Amino acid sequence: MKGVILAGGTGSRLKPLTKFLNKHLLPVGPYPMIYWPILKLRDAGIHEILIITNQHHLSSFIELLGLGEELNVKIQYKIQINEGGGIADALMSAKDFINEDKFVVILGDNIFEDSLTPYIQSFQQQDAGARVLLKEVNDPARYGVPRLDKTNNKIISIIEKPKFPPSSYCVTGIYLYDQNVFQFIEAIKPSNRNELEITDVNNIYINNNQLQYDILKGWWIDAGTHESLYKANQCVYKKIKEDTK
Repeated sequence: MKGVILAGGTGSRLKPLTKFLNKHLLPVGPYPMIYWPILKLRDAGIHEILIITNQHHLSSFIELLGLGEELNVKIQYKIQINEGGGIADALMSAKDFINEDKFVVILGDNIFEDSLTPYIQSFQQQDAGARVLLKEVNDPARYGVPRLDKTNNKIISIIEKPKFPPSSYCVTGIYLYDQNVFQFIEAIKPSNRNELEITDVNNIYINNNQLQYDILKGWWIDAGTHESLYKANQCVYKKIKEDTK
């Protein structure tokens, strides 16, 4: 399997820090944010990784990470041409890199405790389709929210940023896909935000009865705001301290 990390975006919620620096290069614990999804993929046995970013910040990632030698991975880079076009639009840049493989996608500002290994193993046992990782949160309306049928362990639908969330879970920025995802992206239209929404893609998988899910056990943070970036630093340093006892 291969891994894809989406590290574009303007980071508008983290200004003024992001006026001069890509948010995925901000510090989380002792490392730049981008290190954490790379290390999660590597520790789950995924060593071929594509980082998708924007033209303006590409050189910064290359200067920091090179081709991944220091982290014992192989990194390639792609530019999202339609900057601001949405997660699904950015993911289309990975089509040639993925080819026919199953793969894992992580939004670069997702900082989390769980190992990816058990979720990847479950996904490998699926004949086809996709898998998403959920987490119970206090503010689900900020995210894509699943309507769950827990009896049958199914997601009935996913609603993007609903005013009245149907559950207290959010779809985290950790996705596992087969190669059909690119065909599904080509089938969707831009939303009211003029973005190709990954939620629309996931709903196609649901309609095909091909979307499964797991619930993250440990902490998970979308480090895209000043407050959540601070919280991510706290959690990471606490984990480091626990691991070194």
